[in-house]
Amino acid sequence: MVRISVLLSVCVLVLGACEASNPSPDVVEVCDSSGCRLQSKDAITYDPNSAVPDPDPEGRLPALEAQAEADPRGAYDLGMRYMRGDGLRQNSYEAIQWMRDAAERGNLKAQSALGRLYLTGLEEMGADYNEAQRWLSIASSRGDREAGELLKKAEAGRANEQYYQDQLRYWRDYYTRPYWYSSRYYGYWAPGYRYYYWY
Repeated sequence: MVRISVLLSVCVLVLGACEASNPSPDVVEVCDSSGCRLQSKDAITYDPNSAVPDPDPEGRLPALEAQAEADPRGAYDLGMRYMRGDGLRQNSYEAIQWMRDAAERGNLKAQSALGRLYLTGLEEMGADYNEAQRWLSIASSRGDREAGELLKKAEAGRANEQYYQDQLRYWRDYYTRPYWYSSRYYGYWAPGYRYYYWY
């Protein structure tokens, strides 16, 4: 009798261990940097509000924008802050917008910086030699020597781009349009000659 009760208790323990190793279908194992744990399938672990960083952690953006709207030097400063991520979340689009605003209102540093950005390209934006030449020529005419040096590179880049466009146009015209090999012609034999008429 004692043997049977011991055997039954061992079977109960083995079955309990088997059920513990097979979690219910409503529970999943979730692993992250803190370790692994069992969690209900219905549990929500992602908080979208915590994933979006505050664009203005120090609360200075309204004052900076007011200063930028009043003075082109402030607009250039705000553009540089957005470019570097200095006190604000880095944002290339906003940086170019504020720099362009400052450059259009006559800030020499903004004109030179904007020309340099258009010359070298920024992130996914490729080089735009026309815009670079425009802003660098304005800055160079106002006495910025570095802008004068960069203007030569912009002109060379624009010439290369024009050469490439010309070559591409020539290739399309010459190699993709039918010429002699597809012209209709008629030929006939005469004694000792063969005549062709193209049209």
